[in-house]
Amino acid sequence: MSERELPKKWQQSAKVVKAVQIAFDMDTKLQYSIRRSALDKEISPSEQIRYLLDLPTHKKPKRPRLTVSLSDDDYRRLGERYNISADQQLEIKKSVIEELTKFALKGESNK
Repeated sequence: MSERELPKKWQQSAKVVKAVQIAFDMDTKLQYSIRRSALDKEISPSEQIRYLLDLPTHKKPKRPRLTVSLSDDDYRRLGERYNISADQQLEIKKSVIEELTKFALKGESNK
């Protein structure tokens, strides 16, 4: 099998694949400080770490989002919570977003 050049649109992805993610085990207070600083700047904690280490950073988050991993059992539980079939994952996601939005707005009103 001969090596050939990747299409241009894939070349950037190939660089990302070669990157290695590392984790830092740090005191909770130190982690909180870094995360809080990142939140205040509206960047990800990893971007904050890159900034602190004087490494290149992105100007703004590419896809600012919150994530959570859900198992089939989690979907079943959430389906029961929202009275939605567990296989209707998009509808469950909409209900979760609504609940999280209510939580965030409630927190904002308590400031």
